[in-house]
Amino acid sequence: MPPPAKTAVVTDTTAYLPEDLIAEHGIERVSLYVSLDGEQRPEIEIAGDDYTEFFERLRHSSEGATTSQPSVGDFTAVYEPLLADGKDVVSIHLSAGISGTFKSASQAKERLVDEGKGGERIQVYDSRSGCGGQALVVLAAAAAAERGADGAEALAAAERCRDVLEMWFAIDTLEYLRKGGRIGAAQAWLGSALQIKPILTLGEEITPVERVRTRRRAFERMVDYARQRRDAGADGWVVQHIQDPETAERLVEQGRELFGNDPIFVSEVGPVIGAHVGPGLIGTGGVPRELLG
Repeated sequence: MPPPAKTAVVTDTTAYLPEDLIAEHGIERVSLYVSLDGEQRPEIEIAGDDYTEFFERLRHSSEGATTSQPSVGDFTAVYEPLLADGKDVVSIHLSAGISGTFKSASQAKERLVDEGKGGERIQVYDSRSGCGGQALVVLAAAAAAERGADGAEALAAAERCRDVLEMWFAIDTLEYLRKGGRIGAAQAWLGSALQIKPILTLGEEITPVERVRTRRRAFERMVDYARQRRDAGADGWVVQHIQDPETAERLVEQGRELFGNDPIFVSEVGPVIGAHVGPGLIGTGGVPRELLG
């Protein structure tokens, strides 16, 4: 049996990693919060089976949903036991351009430094991504930790992964992004007379890639992007969706033909990100598999 890892990897719920990978790699999570119809819940308590109910309520809500970052206390509750166990911590989070999660994590680190509880052993990293992209960066850090990396080395592995990461997602409408104020540079597409299906990416903010007219064309472009990733050597690929497992499975089938291997994972994006993009999202992207251990 290998010795216990020196480094613990922490992320937040917006990576939407499957539970089996969370368990396999010993990844710790801190939950964001979502409020709908006056009820606030930690996202981690809304299991996949409850996503359908949430999105059905979201479709019929005149107010829409709001989301909020974890508190500093939420982070310290996860960090303290890891530090007390002698571990370094690498904490990788949703893009700071669209969420205060990274800031809360950084404040928690500073509190633990000030309290003399080993906070200097925490490395907080802005993934400049979310969902599947964030998850791949987390998995790169976890793979390094399993090889015996200390915090600085695991962080470097995360950075190498992020440097070559590319992810795209298609959504049915910009309306949810507009309501939530997270629309970023895609603002320019609002008010278009065309019924468009936006294709976007996420870095410092939500960034438009292109717009197409139909879901069929959006799917074709996702396949094209997967092909580009294959040609770039990024054979560690993922597929994510919101309330559209059939299209996700079709994209997986196309991906298997292109890459000649299975995806790293397939998962459904949950309520916190779903509140801002709405049902119908389909996304893909990846990194070289070698970066994931």
